[in-house]
Amino acid sequence: MKKISKIGIGSVQFGLPYGISNTKGQTPPEEVAKILDVAFLNGIRIIDTASAYGSSESVIGMLHNNRYLLVSKFMPPQEYGSVGEQLTKSLSLLKTDSLYGYLAHRPLELLQDATVWKTLQALKSANKIQKIGFSLNTPEEYKSLTQAGIIPDLVQVPYNYFDTRFKSILIKLKANGCEIHTRSAFLQGLFFTDAAKLSPFFNELKPKLQYLHEHHKESLHGALLNYVVQQEFIDIVIMGIETAAQLENNMHSLDNAPNMEPVEVTFSDELLMPLHWPKN
Repeated sequence: MKKISKIGIGSVQFGLPYGISNTKGQTPPEEVAKILDVAFLNGIRIIDTASAYGSSESVIGMLHNNRYLLVSKFMPPQEYGSVGEQLTKSLSLLKTDSLYGYLAHRPLELLQDATVWKTLQALKSANKIQKIGFSLNTPEEYKSLTQAGIIPDLVQVPYNYFDTRFKSILIKLKANGCEIHTRSAFLQGLFFTDAAKLSPFFNELKPKLQYLHEHHKESLHGALLNYVVQQEFIDIVIMGIETAAQLENNMHSLDNAPNMEPVEVTFSDELLMPLHWPKN
């Protein structure tokens, strides 16, 4: 299997300016079209999106041309309407009759209303969704859901060179037939930020970040991506893309990537989860 076939396109940049190292803002639709063309020609077949990603679903709907398997996410029904209503809207924006995957964006909300998971199962039976599951931030979320008997077909979790919190869980899920998607291979671009320019909040990881910059230099993109792609228990690595040139560079760097030895330092959850990062 070619490494590139394990890559999926992350689309949050298609609908919002996103990422700590993003200096270009939201990707314009004409550039999204180029990205999707390059991705398809190179064997990439998954696009990951969400109703919470600004205009991402509508942009993808105009441009995917039925070439991709689409995964989207829904928000809590108590605030955003029923799962069925949210799915109908997403299908309309994406200009498709069904989704490959539909995930709970805030998974613990599934514990508040047992009918939500039953609704997802019914939509799956009606062939509106092929796989149901959730997008996770912490292993504790997963444990709470499975203890409640909520067993996914598909999960998406953060996984990268610094963040392997989910490893044992993913190995077990994979063995039980669950499809594994990971995100944050580049930790929202933090890996490429000059350590000296980061706030004191990141002091704990600055030495390791500096080490990576000194020892991998131009090969860092490929090495970080390869580190995740080569994990046998991971099916798809969702990679956020801002330009077609960036995608081509990442594909080239992946083909020529050196292997990285596992990091020997464990970082705090606050450092590994962007939702805890300082806003400025």
